[in-house]
Amino acid sequence: MLQVDLTLYAITPTGLPRLELAVEQALRGGVTMLQLREKSLPDADLYALACRIKRITDAYKVPLIINDRADIALSVNAAGAHLGQGDGDLLTARKLLGPKKILGATARTVEQALAAEAAGADYLGSGALFSTGTKTDALPMPREALREICGAVSLPVVAIGGITTENITQLKGCGIAGVAVAAGIFGQANIEFSARGLRDRANFILQQGET
Repeated sequence: MLQVDLTLYAITPTGLPRLELAVEQALRGGVTMLQLREKSLPDADLYALACRIKRITDAYKVPLIINDRADIALSVNAAGAHLGQGDGDLLTARKLLGPKKILGATARTVEQALAAEAAGADYLGSGALFSTGTKTDALPMPREALREICGAVSLPVVAIGGITTENITQLKGCGIAGVAVAAGIFGQANIEFSARGLRDRANFILQQGET
């Protein structure tokens, strides 16, 4: 069983200016896990950025996950990697990372969730639950589908996609272990304040459970 706190899982938007400062502000606001998501950087630049971000996450004792790149995650000794659908083979990533690193996977259906669990994923990210500018091709997932995924696997499931302080309470009772947020944190004028508000609301809905 995964022994990390998924309550507020922040995902960095690609190409965000002054990323290190933004990450530190988010961590001060209560982010419990951070994913570095940079789709277009050359390997050397991604490695250097990951090293800089890891120094910050280490200072706050928050696990760092690298999007799509298990090799970069291993080279910087990050906590693990996350693979989206079509972004790599989970079995290959698990073999590369070994049993002690975290491996996350994206799943929009029960079938994808079960396949990811069988391939060695430690947690799932499911969505998009709401309209999002981060992935414009992702249609909103019905919350009933999220509940079905949570009930079908033994892995913790993180809801993702367009989550804000205004709509997060709609996820109450879905069986999630936390929420993954990009623009709802990093796209706000006050990153620390936004993260703190989301952490408080996430704690509330998780404590409420199925009630």
